[in-house]
Amino acid sequence: MYDDLAHEVEQFLYREARLLDERRFNEWLELFTDDARYWVGGRSNRYPKTSKAIAILDSDRHVEQDLTKGDEPAILDETREALGRRVARLGAGMAWAEDPPSRTRHLVANIKLEPGDAVSELKVYCNFIVYRSPAETEKDFYVGARRDVLRLVDGAWKIARRKLTLDQNVLAAKNVSIFF
Repeated sequence: MYDDLAHEVEQFLYREARLLDERRFNEWLELFTDDARYWVGGRSNRYPKTSKAIAILDSDRHVEQDLTKGDEPAILDETREALGRRVARLGAGMAWAEDPPSRTRHLVANIKLEPGDAVSELKVYCNFIVYRSPAETEKDFYVGARRDVLRLVDGAWKIARRKLTLDQNVLAAKNVSIFF
């Protein structure tokens, strides 16, 4: 039973990646619940308490966790409605950062499932790499981890929450105009 559920979730995530790579953004948006939240944060250079690298600096700089915290600015923090506005701009040709459109390749790996907080929900953890080529010679790589909450709605999985943590602490990309 668990193997069947894992396979079903993997196929859902692979389908999502394909929709993004094929720029089928309206279909991709349908994979989200109406109350969805899509959050992207990063990492920073924070030093563990055992670090000798900054022994002379203020002890407040010692922080164990290097992930963006809830009270720190996120790279993206969007609702389904905000995602819909972005999709509409892409479809209307009004997104200058995507003219010409970026070519992307989304890779998802190390998928792990856990029970959700509600019976109809499932927590899904995975790692990802997104390759983006926005022009002839430019290329960007985004690497990180995703924590999703999938919710069963009318017999189909939908993304209720997505929290992405990019491993880069500085993005070399000129913009963040794609979806992860």
